[in-house]
Amino acid sequence: MPRNLTLGHSPDPDDAFMFYALAKDKIDRRGYRFEHVLQDIESLNRRATRGELDITAISVHAYAHVLDKYALLPSGSSMGDGYGPMVVASERLSIHDLPEKKIAVPGEMTTAFLTLNLCIGKFAYEVVPFDRIFQHVEEGRSDAGLIIHEGQLTWSDRGLNLVVDLGVWWQEETGLPLPLGANAIKKELGRETMEDVADLLEESIRYGLDHREEAVRYALDWARDMDVELADRFVGMYVNHWTLDYGERGRQAIRTLLGKGYEAGLVPNPVELEFVGGENE
Repeated sequence: MPRNLTLGHSPDPDDAFMFYALAKDKIDRRGYRFEHVLQDIESLNRRATRGELDITAISVHAYAHVLDKYALLPSGSSMGDGYGPMVVASERLSIHDLPEKKIAVPGEMTTAFLTLNLCIGKFAYEVVPFDRIFQHVEEGRSDAGLIIHEGQLTWSDRGLNLVVDLGVWWQEETGLPLPLGANAIKKELGRETMEDVADLLEESIRYGLDHREEAVRYALDWARDMDVELADRFVGMYVNHWTLDYGERGRQAIRTLLGKGYEAGLVPNPVELEFVGGENE
C-alpha cells in the first residue's frame, strides 16, 4: 500500500525545480505518495518546531531548534557560494549605518536573520512577509530590507541600493559558502523510510538537473516577475552540486554558522549534525 507523507517546501522556483520529478511522476516513487504543502519558509520553520510535517524545507538556523524531531537529508541544500541574502535600502547606506536603522526581515528563524545578526549585532527590526519587503522599504515603513529568494536578482530593477550581500560577507569572514536552507525529515518515521526519501529526493534533484529546460519551465509557475532566463539563473544559484550533496565543505559551513550563532547567544544549544544515511557529527 502507498505510504502517504507530507512534504513542505516554499512556493519558489528553486524548490519547484527540485521537486519537479516527484510532483510530476518523472521517477519511480517506490510506493510513496507525497502531499506537497507550499508555504513561505518562516511558516515552515514554525511548523517544524511543532513537528507537523513529515519532510520539510527548513532554514539552517531553524534546524538548531528542532534537533529532537528532525534529521537532515543529505540532498536539498541551498548554499550561497559567494552570494546570499542582501540588505537593500532606498537611500545610500553603509553597513556601519545598519545597527541604527529599522530593518524589515523575512522571519526570526531564517538563516538570513541569523547571519545579519552575526554581521552587525543587534538591530531594530520588523518581521514582514518576504514578498512584501520591497514595498515596505519603498513606502518608508522600514529603513532597509533583508531580502531573500528572487529579490536577490531583482532589487536593482526597483531603484534600490545594496548595503551588504551577506553571502559575500560570510565568505570573506570564513572562506565558506553560506548554508541557507536544508531539507529535513522526521526521525520517528524510521530509518528505512528516511533512507528511501533521501534516495528519492536525490533522484528528483538529479532528474531536474539532467532535464533542465523542462524543469525550469515547470518552475516558472512559481517565478514571481521572472522570465525563463532569470528563473534559470535563480535556479542555478540554489540548485547545483551543493544541492545533490553537502560534501565535507558544506557540512563544515553548517557547523561554522551554527557554532558562531551559539557563541553569540543566537542559537539555543551546541549543534551536532545528524544526517540521514551518513556519518553524523
